[in-house]
Amino acid sequence: DLLGRAGHLDEAEDMVNNMPFAPYAVAWRSFLGACRIYGDIERGERAAEHVFELDPGNAATFLLLSNIYSAACKWDDAAKVRKVMKDRDI
Repeated sequence: DLLGRAGHLDEAEDMVNNMPFAPYAVAWRSFLGACRIYGDIERGERAAEHVFELDPGNAATFLLLSNIYSAACKWDDAAKVRKVMKDRDI
């Protein structure tokens, strides 16, 4: 979390990927939050995919990803994420 919030997204992603145990959803969601802060769409999408596998019903993941897209003016992508939430009653 600290590496990501400090803007060291490369290091933060490496740390989560190379943990000696399988990272929990909270680790990936924390990284996703850092990606939102720094507007890193590509890493944010990767992080979101991991969280979707580990915790598919958590609304925070969808909202973070939608906010990343919205901040980048990728309105269609943000709308797709919101539609998935609606379709899944999240």
